Amino acid sequence: MDKKPQRIAKENAVASLREKMQNNSTVLLLDYKGITVNEDTAFRRSLREAGAEYLVTKNTFIRRAANDEGITVLDEYLEGTTSIAFCDDPVALAKAVNDFAKEHKAIKIKAGVLDGKLLPADQVASLAKLPSREVLLAQVVGGMQAPLTGFAGALQGLLRNLVYVLDQVRGQKESA
Repeated sequence: MDKKPQRIAKENAVASLREKMQNNSTVLLLDYKGITVNEDTAFRRSLREAGAEYLVTKNTFIRRAANDEGITVLDEYLEGTTSIAFCDDPVALAKAVNDFAKEHKAIKIKAGVLDGKLLPADQVASLAKLPSREVLLAQVVGGMQAPLTGFAGALQGLLRNLVYVLDQVRGQKESA
């Protein structure tokens, strides 16, 4: 049996994982022991809706890809059944995983990495409680817009008063 094609397939799997780690700010390691096929399908669907990608792969592949990227903090969590989820929006990923894990005890968060830093399971749960990216952006824009709206209102009031005074001066000159 020729081992070369197997080796190439393994190297390609590690390269694919490494690329996903490079292209996403958030990586979560999950324990999926005891999940049914229907639950797995529903879980994959919920992650896809959150813009995340989910894979079940070997711990050695994850370890090699992470180590190649300089991420060694995950090594201690790579035991037993491990799946991996990638996403660029950490809050959306944390919410999707946390919401599913509440209903289905087969999914457990082991740990994660956010921008190269370790994210323990309890911090992933805390991250899931944050508002979504869209809500946070709307709050920032609203906070920036409020002073501008007030300033525009004040300018409009000043202009209205100026027009009113000029109209009164015109009226007085016409009557005089």
